[in-house]
Amino acid sequence: MGPHPAVAAIRLAVRRVLHDILNDHTPAQQGTAHERPPTPLVLVACSGGADSMALASALAFEAPRLGIRAGGITVDHGLQAGSDLRAQEVVLRLRGVGLDPVEAATVTVGRDGGPEAAARDARYAALDAAAARHGAAAVLLGHTRDDQAETVLLGLARGSGIRSLSGMAAVSGADGRYRRPFLQLDRQTARKACMVQSLPVWDDPHNTDPAYTRSRLRHEGLPALEKALGKGVIEALARTAQLSRDDADALDAWAGQAEASVRDAAGLLECAKLYALPPAVRRRILRRAAIEAGAPAGALFARHIEEVDRLITGWRGQGAINLPGKVVAQRQGGRLVIRQG
Repeated sequence: MGPHPAVAAIRLAVRRVLHDILNDHTPAQQGTAHERPPTPLVLVACSGGADSMALASALAFEAPRLGIRAGGITVDHGLQAGSDLRAQEVVLRLRGVGLDPVEAATVTVGRDGGPEAAARDARYAALDAAAARHGAAAVLLGHTRDDQAETVLLGLARGSGIRSLSGMAAVSGADGRYRRPFLQLDRQTARKACMVQSLPVWDDPHNTDPAYTRSRLRHEGLPALEKALGKGVIEALARTAQLSRDDADALDAWAGQAEASVRDAAGLLECAKLYALPPAVRRRILRRAAIEAGAPAGALFARHIEEVDRLITGWRGQGAINLPGKVVAQRQGGRLVIRQG
């Protein structure tokens, strides 16, 4: 008798990702016929919740069958009483399913961008450091289709454009470090997999705290949408994310190819040539130029780029535009100059 359908589904999702990781990290040629490639290490980021515990158990099951070492890391954000003890419990659980190496990383959460963004930044910094320290080929994250739907709605509410609507990528980070095997699986599948395997899970109280935007969306916004529009909203939003990502990738590629054609011999952007481009392509070039000049990508919003774009499309002799990171954009003699102020 085979495994429960929920367990089979999560194992299949992890197996596919591990095959991708092997393909990405296997050298095309070996030095000798007897030389074996190094055994890759894959880490799972685990909070102790149902999604990440299901992911950890599937990784522990699948990795040895593919000749992959499997480890885990849990991040203690220090935002709740007893969080250090809880992190140690997660370490024991990860070791219990057979992962090694396993560690807990303690971080200090700042304030930039709000509590959720600050916690996320601190968490990814800790995961990056752990991956580098252990020489990991990849880090698996337990984001599900439900998480993807929430991310799309948050992007829609912010008016952040098509890239934000594309949600989370299945592969992201430096050299494709982060992999999300569960983006096509719902949250209930992960929870069911934990239940039938008798895996203990921890439900983070922050996930139900109305002080957090994502929590309100999860427990109030999405249920209201499903009540008004019927079931299938989450699946539709996840599908929207993939379609948006395909479009955004194509537009990014177009902008990358067009950028050289709108610069003069000195490398300055020519306003007339920018004006001739479709708005979606032109604004991508402007955003890239602002980031190259020193504007932090995370602080550069659509409204900033729209203001710079008006120097091209609505030129009335207006003055310079101040951007984050002390970057200034101004029009000079038919050229758009973006530099540190």
